[in-house]
Amino acid sequence: MIINFLKELYYRRYSKQSFSISNVDLIIERIFQKKNKGIYIDVGCNHPIKYNNTYLLYKKGWNGLNIDLDQESINQFNKLRKRDTNIQALITEEDNEEKDLFFYHERSAINTISKDLANKRSNKFKKIKKIKGISLNSIIENSKFKDSKIDLLSIDIENYEYEALKNFNFKKYKIDVIATEITDTKIENLELYNLSLEYILNSNLYKLLIKNNYKLVNWVNADLIFVRNKFIT
Repeated sequence: MIINFLKELYYRRYSKQSFSISNVDLIIERIFQKKNKGIYIDVGCNHPIKYNNTYLLYKKGWNGLNIDLDQESINQFNKLRKRDTNIQALITEEDNEEKDLFFYHERSAINTISKDLANKRSNKFKKIKKIKGISLNSIIENSKFKDSKIDLLSIDIENYEYEALKNFNFKKYKIDVIATEITDTKIENLELYNLSLEYILNSNLYKLLIKNNYKLVNWVNADLIFVRNKFIT
């Protein structure tokens, strides 16, 4: 009994709880270990706590902008992340761009506008919805963060990350760290351990971020972490 109590004290003292799927938030928090307050943008935020890349920073004192297609998800953010700005929207390359949404169900983290990904999955979508989107640039420009220093961008929007960032204003928003999901629809087990380095290095997403002065510093399963070249921790 005493031994278990001491183990629990040791665990609390020397370890941190992760809220991400693959401990990505611990890597991010380590990068920003000297920064008690900062600003993040979480695209495809899904849930305010569970499997979330920014909740650990929120607990630390940060705040930011959370974006998700599902309104109920945003309702939960409004209840549990009151310091944040929470917006229901579909992120697309251009404003008012209409897309086919491959819809599984409400509150689903796998609803997607990627036809390749929808066709690859073993569980099939229920229907296709027509929906208009908005660019990430416009979301930021119409928020209170339009003139702020943004420290972190976390983006997980089911195989549409490259398109969402393709026209992003990297020159104005010199974001220090970008955490992004990447999906190879040609492999058998999506988002597991068999994503290859060769695929990453040849992907449009990697090339886009390298072109805009980022370097890949970490890779966990299907999550990549990029740091801006001139970023100093």
